[in-house]
Order: sequence, then C-alpha cells, then structure tokens
Amino acid sequence: MMADIGHRKFDIVLAESLDRIGRRVADVAALHDDLSFNGIALHTVATGEITALLAGILGSVGQQFLLDLREKTRRGLLGRVLDGKSGGGLAYGYRIRDDHIGEREIVDTEATLVRRIFEDYANGLSPRKIAKALNEENIPGPGGRKWGDTTIRGQVDRGTGILNNDLYVGLLVWNRCSYVKNPRTGKRLARPNPAEQWERVEVPDLRIIDDDLWNRVKERQRFVRIEMSRDASGNALNRAHRRKHLFSGLLRCGVCGSGYTITGKDRYGCASHRSKGICTNTHSIKRQVIEDRVLSGLKDRLMAPELIATFIEEFTAEMNRHSVEAEQDRRSKERELAAVMRKIDAILKAIEDGMYTPSMKDRLLALEDGKGELQVALDTPPPPPLRIHPNIHKIYERKVADLVNVLNDDVIKAEANEIIRGLIDKIVLFPATDDSGLDAELHGDLAAILALCNTDDPKKQRPGSEEPGRQLSVVAGAGFEPATFRL
Repeated sequence: MMADIGHRKFDIVLAESLDRIGRRVADVAALHDDLSFNGIALHTVATGEITALLAGILGSVGQQFLLDLREKTRRGLLGRVLDGKSGGGLAYGYRIRDDHIGEREIVDTEATLVRRIFEDYANGLSPRKIAKALNEENIPGPGGRKWGDTTIRGQVDRGTGILNNDLYVGLLVWNRCSYVKNPRTGKRLARPNPAEQWERVEVPDLRIIDDDLWNRVKERQRFVRIEMSRDASGNALNRAHRRKHLFSGLLRCGVCGSGYTITGKDRYGCASHRSKGICTNTHSIKRQVIEDRVLSGLKDRLMAPELIATFIEEFTAEMNRHSVEAEQDRRSKERELAAVMRKIDAILKAIEDGMYTPSMKDRLLALEDGKGELQVALDTPPPPPLRIHPNIHKIYERKVADLVNVLNDDVIKAEANEIIRGLIDKIVLFPATDDSGLDAELHGDLAAILALCNTDDPKKQRPGSEEPGRQLSVVAGAGFEPATFRL
C-alpha cells in the first residue's frame, strides 16, 4: 500500500480503526502526511475521516495502549517467575508437566547430555569440538537441530547457551535483558539489564549441575575470555573481531550451503565443517586468492577491445533503427491526423448544409477524441539522441587495465568494495572435481557482466583455464540473463 501511494492507484484508505494501521504516533502521523500529500483520504469505520488532529490523538492512544499492555504482561510474567514457573521459553533438559500448567520437570536423557557438555568443557574441550562430537553421534540438539558451538557457549552477559543457563544449578533468573525496537529500522534489539534488576528465584527441583562443576566451567570461561582479549605481549585486543573484507558474508559452501567464514589468518573455510563437523568440505582458501580470482576474472574478461567496438556498432545501429521507427511512426500519426481532420470538416460541412442526423453527433465526438490523442502524441518531443565519445574504447582499455590498483586505493577502497559487493549475490565454493582445490561459482549482476563479456555466444557453457580451481564457465541462471559465473 505504501509503495502504491505515489502512483495514485486508489483514492481512499479504509480501516476498522486507526490502531489497525499503526500504534505509534510517528508511524500514524507519517502515513497521514503521505496520504494527504498525494490527495488520498484516510477513513476508519469507528471515527470516519481521520484529520491531522485525530491522527495525533488516536495515535497517542494506540501507543499508550501498547505501553500499558506491555507493563501488564510484564507483571503477569513476574508473578509466574516469583512462583517458580516458566516466564517464557523452555530450556534444553526440561519439559512442561502435563498435570501442572507452567511447571517444568527434568528430562533425564537430556539432563545426562547437559552434564556431559559441562564435564567436557571443564576438562578442556572447546564448544566447537563438543558440538562436532555430538553431531557425529547423531544426537539431536535443542529443537531437533544440529549442535553448533554457539548453542553451547552462547553469550555470558545475556545468559544464553547451555553453559550459561543458571536453571541448571536450580536458580531461575529473569529480566536479564530488555527488548526494544529501533524506530528507524523496526528491528527488535536486546539490551542487557543491570544485575540489580534481575529477578532470582531458587528452584532446587530443577537442578541438573552441582556447584563444583558449575564453578569449574565459570572459571574456565573467565580464563578463555582473558586469553582471547590479549595478544602474546599481554596487550588488550579483540582477536575474535575481524574487519569486514571484500567478500565477507557473500561466500557459501557448495556442499552444505553454510557460510564460508574466516577460520584462520586470512583463510576462509566452511562454517558448518569448522563449528559443527557436519560438512565434508575440508578445503579452505586464502582471502587474497578468492578476491584476486574474482577481480582478475573481471579484468581479463573486460580486457577485450572488440567488445567495445562491437557495442558501439550495435548501439549505433539500434539507435538508428529506433530513430527511423520513431520518424515513421510520427509520419503515420500525421497522416492519421490529416484524415481525421478531413472527416471532421466533412461532417461540419454536411451539418451546415442541413444534413444533420443524431448519429452524426456520436461520430463527431469519436473523431474529436481521436484527434486529441493524436495531437498529444505529436506534441510530445522525442528524447534527445545519446552520443558516444569516439575514443571511449581507449579510455575503457586504460581504466580496466588499472582496475585492481584502483580498487585498492585507500581513498576510494571502501566505496569501491561496496559497489563490487552490490553486484554480487553470493560466491559458492565447492571442491574441484580432481579435489585439488576449490572452484568458485559467482552469482549476481557481476556474473552476468562476465558472461556477456565472452566474445562468442554468451549463452553457451564453455570451459576456461585448465588451472585447478580457476575454471571459467557460465552456468544456468535465473531469468533471461546469465546469473552465475564460475571462476
């Protein structure tokens, strides 16, 4: 509806009441302003036409209703938590009792697995290795999903993850986080609350882990966090945080579909293989190699001067064809207009001579309508012709030859990277047929550019370099243009 407002596809917006459209003053006011600017009325069954005053008043009422409802819901949940019942969600290792609504009980098989996870971590195993072992044994994780390292380690500050759940030591902790919605993006964000705002209730019947094991896990967590935040010289840093590279978030594993993430210094690897051990793709690739492969492929394919010459020739021929067709169409409309004018003059002369019949009126009106349409079409000026610089092919060669250097210029590197990333949907990496490395399959607008840069038929598959992992061939894509390209 919002997208169609500017296109005048409707004259009125009708709702049951204003709170069915929005319950924020800002949202309602913005909608009312957009509708008013485009001449569209806003009506509700409850109050009729919504004026600017009503939009402000009813928007405030709707927003206050949400605030009151949130506070009532919070009080209701607090009462359940203080009574030792669930305040929402169900942790791994527990289930809801059938005979007491809201009360939980321990699932023995899952509780045994929770103790194993705590023991393994306290004895030095990483969450990644624990997750891999559980997946290799085909043990289902929470919700029946595969185990991941984040499922086990979670976030200490928010109390998420198996290792941070206080319920396992018989302590129900509630109100760790507050959830707020970003007014600009509409996304719901979690913000940790101060510890003094937490609600803690003892529930000894739900204890799974003893205090000694819990304390051993907490001590190792503190040690790991200190180690991860220091370099070899003891200086503080965040080794887990890495800057965003050119293809970060765009690489995908061709075997399991998971993301290819940084697994070592400047090396990408399959995230599912690394963190869960459920993918057979063991190959990794240096960041510089995959970046150079894509950019070099783009540079090599674009370095064909005959492409520009062909483009200019075809473009000129197409523009000439459109110009000829436009001129022919204009002359045809001029002839039609002259014929219509002759018919109108003939009818008018007949009426002046006294030869009038009722059907002549309808015919005259139809001719006048046709005359108006033809005059509008003839009065519309044609678009100005596009002109191409005569030396564009030389400029093009020079720019493409310096492509890699330009993209690495510190002044424009960030902006250039965003432009390149905007042309790529994803890059799928999968083991080469001879298992000598990784083939890369490029998806997106850049793939179409590379495919169309072939000097022969771009719609056919063709082999490229025989070098392992450097295969160049167009594969089937969506729509009329090639959407993927292998590098």
